[in-house]
Amino acid sequence: MEQKTNKRRVNRYWFILVLILSGVAASFFPPVRPWIQLAAEPLVKITDNFYITNTMVASWIAYVIVLLIAWSIRKQLKAGKTVLDGVGGFFAFILEALYGVTEGTAGKHVRKIFPWFAAIFMIVLVVNWMELIPGVDSIGQYRPDKLHYESSEAHGEEGDHAKDEGHVACDYREVGPFAFLVRGDADADCAHAIYPFVRVASTDLNFTLAIALISVVMTQVIGVQTLGKEYFVKFWNTGAFKKVLSKKGFGNPLDFIMGLIDIVVGILEIVAEISKIISFAFRLFGNIFAGAIILFVIGSLVPVFAQSPFYLLELFVGLIQAFVFGMLTMVFMSLATVSHAHGDEDHH
Repeated sequence: MEQKTNKRRVNRYWFILVLILSGVAASFFPPVRPWIQLAAEPLVKITDNFYITNTMVASWIAYVIVLLIAWSIRKQLKAGKTVLDGVGGFFAFILEALYGVTEGTAGKHVRKIFPWFAAIFMIVLVVNWMELIPGVDSIGQYRPDKLHYESSEAHGEEGDHAKDEGHVACDYREVGPFAFLVRGDADADCAHAIYPFVRVASTDLNFTLAIALISVVMTQVIGVQTLGKEYFVKFWNTGAFKKVLSKKGFGNPLDFIMGLIDIVVGILEIVAEISKIISFAFRLFGNIFAGAIILFVIGSLVPVFAQSPFYLLELFVGLIQAFVFGMLTMVFMSLATVSHAHGDEDHH
């Protein structure tokens, strides 16, 4: 008992020492104001219209991490382990729980739907948690931004004077979203910034939109694979309306109205599928992008310890967003397997 007390006391001293050293370091290397914009920074130019960006690098790293986790799980299973350990065991436990949820929702279609649920969940989770890795969004290349010189040339004599002076008409709009302005006073070369080598991919709308497209498109594919042509009935349901037209005098006026409502509902279903893409993409992007802004702003204002609670918050938010994205994908895929013509007899 006394040994544990001494160990805790030593840990407290180490914690206090780290805080003091962090404060001293911050006094010598003060935090700088971050500049934030939506577009990812290009790292390598492939063609005039295509660049490898830092968010692409982050997504590639995330894919490798997910493959390594899968390899770890497979290796332990091949070794005959019944209880997995390490990182593979942690994620295997999560995936087993997600499989149970999918089985309870999708029924006999679980083997068709679960791989998409698991893949999207794992990719989004690893990408989101990369925000917590030191160096991501903060280590990069210090390089000048030439935009204000180019824009100055387009303004004639005043622009030439601005270019000569080197500190007039500074335009920060092209400085990286998570890069830091190293010098920002009016008499300095204010067009230099640090462009991060790796930026969290889910803070790039291109990444979230791509995942959203995969989710929605594969939902339609699974629906067609399961129901065939019958799947399109929910988008264009004219059966009741045709019956009304086939009757003399159009029959009951209420049946005519209900037939029109079925057609309108089908059009709304098409709109709903398109809106899912927008909702998926912007929900994930907005939450992670806002979290990144909070971390940078707090780190700029109070560089010592103040970020720690927000790191815990982002850990939770990253997990929740990955689960919500994957869960909604699974639910929509499960609903796509339900026959609209014969109730839910094909579901179970």
